[in-house]
Amino acid sequence: MAHDAGRPRHLRHFLLFSIVLGASALPAYAQPAASTNSAPLHATASADHSPGQGWGFRLGFQDHYRNATLVYQTPTWWSYRSQSGWGRLELNAELGVSYWTATQGDPDSLWQLSATPMLRWWPNEYFYTEIGVGATVLSRTRFADRHFGTAFQFGDHVGLGFLINRSHEIGLRFSHFSNAGIKLPNDGLDLYQLTYTYRY
Repeated sequence: MAHDAGRPRHLRHFLLFSIVLGASALPAYAQPAASTNSAPLHATASADHSPGQGWGFRLGFQDHYRNATLVYQTPTWWSYRSQSGWGRLELNAELGVSYWTATQGDPDSLWQLSATPMLRWWPNEYFYTEIGVGATVLSRTRFADRHFGTAFQFGDHVGLGFLINRSHEIGLRFSHFSNAGIKLPNDGLDLYQLTYTYRY
């Protein structure tokens, strides 16, 4: 097994996140300050859109392990609504605690704490795509016969979701955890997740 296999993927996600975040700021600075049609950087969501902060639950699956995550989603830190009709960008953070179990391999359980900025693009008021890169800490450096090198890991996330109504969201997400080659071995963890968030 290539212990540093997680590093290139982490770097690709980090670069993509940086490019998207930088590009999202350009339209805001490009608009004339005196324009009456421009939206302020702190523009609030429309009446049809959820206000931001809330609690969520994530169920994760992979061949030989599972996890369950309780998440607090912060209010929106920054938002931008395009005047050309391509939608809205929002930036906030997720703070989570997870419990992992393995169906084979030792050790067979693991706790995890995480903090992740999430950038979401809403092309309309009901659908979004998301990307995030954050920090996470594991309760041990071995799990399910995998060796992580360090308890500190980076978490990369990409996903999509749907706003059922003002308060309820569901979604799908892929997550990858690794230490980006800080220390070997670096087996990493990959996970597919079903997400639910109650926002208020």
